Amino acid sequence: MTLYPNLILEALKNVKYPGNGKNLVENGMIADDIRIDGNKVSFSIIFDKPTDPFAKSVVRAAETAINTYISPEVEIKGNIATQFRTALPKAPEKLLPGVKNIIGVSSGKGGVGKSTVAANLAVSLAAKGYKVGLLDADIFGPSMPKMFGVEDEALYMVNQEGRDWIEPIEKYGVKMLSIGFAVDKEKAVLWRGGMASNALKQLISDAWWGDLDYFLIDMPPGTSDIHLTLVQTLAITGVVVVSTPQEVALADARKGIEMFRNPNVNVPVLGIVENMAWFTPAPHPEEKYYIFGNGGAKRLADKLGVELLAQIPLVARICEHADSGSPIALVAATNTGNALESVDPEAKAFADLATAVEKACDRRNETLPPSAPVATH
Repeated sequence: MTLYPNLILEALKNVKYPGNGKNLVENGMIADDIRIDGNKVSFSIIFDKPTDPFAKSVVRAAETAINTYISPEVEIKGNIATQFRTALPKAPEKLLPGVKNIIGVSSGKGGVGKSTVAANLAVSLAAKGYKVGLLDADIFGPSMPKMFGVEDEALYMVNQEGRDWIEPIEKYGVKMLSIGFAVDKEKAVLWRGGMASNALKQLISDAWWGDLDYFLIDMPPGTSDIHLTLVQTLAITGVVVVSTPQEVALADARKGIEMFRNPNVNVPVLGIVENMAWFTPAPHPEEKYYIFGNGGAKRLADKLGVELLAQIPLVARICEHADSGSPIALVAATNTGNALESVDPEAKAFADLATAVEKACDRRNETLPPSAPVATH
């Protein structure tokens, strides 16, 4: 038995495509790749799209036609491939490809100093020599422009890789963006959830963040659409949860942790930061007054099996530095060792927090698979 391409094509003229009633050859569905090796025949059938409902039945009909109109000895079964004129949609490109670790800074309720912790953590990591970015994702209460002393800065565009991007404002070694740069700082932001989420996505995807070791996100307090937008948009490495020692704050912190641990979210919790852990009067730095309770965050961390990353004291100078646009962690950038601890223990507390977060990230990356954005349900 002698086989040749035209013989194959003649047999395939007996197979009609159910979509329009024309045969496969007339439809131009037979690719120019017919191969003959003895009795073995192979070729491809071209369909318009991968979801063609007739693809499998047409392949089976083509196999039957070859064996019926040529010979049952022809080896054709399993040798017909499929091609598509319309390819499957490409997977979306990974956002922030140059970022090694994306860390959310969250809190169960407002007023616990989450943004202060985020700002000082960013400055402390930058002081250690890391490339750091900070996104103020608190759409309705942006505070980072104030804390970094850049409230009056304007946003500019920068051209990179053939397109224009929003250029983050850089200060104290930290690249930073906030919705506060785009709205009137004297007026409330009156947006519905969808508008807020879209604005946040734009600050992430349309900004030139470049290569970063740590990308910190100052999340809004509580649990909201913004949190879901963030975990569905970015591959978050882990979150740091901020609380005060008082029971009301700890109850809300626990809810926040459970949100990230929910199987549908499953974002690792790097640890808890206990802010306002105790009050120390400036004239008596060795004294500690537990105004909001003693050790509550430690007990919560032990109960939930997470690390207590740091205890930050309640000291007026922390607030004063934040209000003046000069985070107190900057003190740690110019002082080291025992000198820093004796002169500015609160600045050292943030430096120690940066080290704890650094180690927690390393452990997470060594023991868990890379993060991925949470699937949209």
